Amino acid sequence: MMDLIFEKSRQGRTASSIPESDVPETKIDSVIDKDLLRDDVDLPEVSELDLIRHYTALSKRNFGVDVGFYPLGSCTMKYNPKIDEEVARLPGFTSLHPYAPPHFSQGNLHLMLELQHVLSEIFGMADFTLQPSAGAHGELTGVMMIKKHFDTKGETRSSILIPDTAHGTNPASGALCGFQTVTVRSNDEGGVDIGHLRELMTEDVAGLMLTNPNTLGLFERNIETVADIVHGKGGQLYCDGANANAFMGQTKPGELGFDVIQLNLHKTFSTPHGCGGPGSGPVGVAKHLVPYLPVPRISKQDGIYTLSDGYPDSIGKVKAFFGNFNVMVKAYAYIRSLGAEGLKRTSEMAVLNANYIKERLRSHYDLPYDRVCMHECVFSGRNQVKESNVYTSDIAKRLLDYGFHPPTIYFPMIVPEALMIEPNETESKETLDAFCDAMIAIAEEAKEDPDRVKSAPHSTPVRRLDEVLAARKPDVCWSK
Repeated sequence: MMDLIFEKSRQGRTASSIPESDVPETKIDSVIDKDLLRDDVDLPEVSELDLIRHYTALSKRNFGVDVGFYPLGSCTMKYNPKIDEEVARLPGFTSLHPYAPPHFSQGNLHLMLELQHVLSEIFGMADFTLQPSAGAHGELTGVMMIKKHFDTKGETRSSILIPDTAHGTNPASGALCGFQTVTVRSNDEGGVDIGHLRELMTEDVAGLMLTNPNTLGLFERNIETVADIVHGKGGQLYCDGANANAFMGQTKPGELGFDVIQLNLHKTFSTPHGCGGPGSGPVGVAKHLVPYLPVPRISKQDGIYTLSDGYPDSIGKVKAFFGNFNVMVKAYAYIRSLGAEGLKRTSEMAVLNANYIKERLRSHYDLPYDRVCMHECVFSGRNQVKESNVYTSDIAKRLLDYGFHPPTIYFPMIVPEALMIEPNETESKETLDAFCDAMIAIAEEAKEDPDRVKSAPHSTPVRRLDEVLAARKPDVCWSK
């Protein structure tokens, strides 16, 4: 067990050497109120060497895509080209204040407008907004525009439909816009139950929020029928495009009948994902929803890029400044460096890798939906529970001993003991084989030595925690 930095503290040691002040002393209480001063700050006293070694050792315990395979399903924890980070650090991008007027921001506005055009082309939409800060924020923005669409027409619609395979933030986005959220069942193939959709889709329903491909990693086979049913009642078809790395370059949602799509640039387009940011959730819309896009909007007139608020039907501004610009730069660099064929190849490799894992593990774990999957595959650990009382959480913890971050577990919730694995397009066959070998070995251990799996992990700095106690009584600080 590694000592805490406080436990390494020794009185009188210091990691810094500050020269004597050559500024004349001033009576401190004439400048700062005594009540604001503290002399009891208990900071550790360590040498520079101890300080560096301590935090370097801690950094080696971090796990990320630069360290190893990170197969979190529905999250796309992939390795991203470092050149995109270099581009985003160019002084012209990093040194400009977000509120700099347009005549000082021509290059940045140029990039953003081109990114909007490129995304519109890739996904078949009439226009995009780059303002939303991440996926859920993009969802909210999209639903706000759907609501504004009906308000402008003088229609009141009270509910919105969401399949049981949707991302978990979809219901919250609908509810925040005042809609009642209604669940649409899945069919035996993992797609939308068409009969149930027909039953629920009335003229009181604003639309359907469809994650496609869904959280089972499956593309909606009946998408044209789904679009016809929704549009037949005047509703809007929303695409949760967080999983766009599965189909970009292969198909255009706008041509499939979607009226709105939200993307996650931080998942699909080259920004490291996780830890709450940074993110970017652009939203694309069909032509009839363009008037409701957030403001300000970028336009080009006589070779000059400008920002305009002159759109009376807009839902207004949804983000301070204009969005997370550095994420847009990385996405733009990623798209331009790969080109159309590169993006298409990216999707092909993401789908190939997921199906490779599915085929290698299908005889060792239950496969609830036996279909060609897209970017991720979903297994169930229910056979291990039935045979050995080994749960999915046990399998995930045991995987840590093999040097892999566990996949997403217990989601989607329609699959009992779910294991959602997303290998993404950047992983090699050797890495996938090593991961599959570990998963197969754990399946065998569950049969032959279940206690070893149930007591895992055995090799991590911190062993198995009491998760219930940690949730109810978190202990997040150190004290003597």
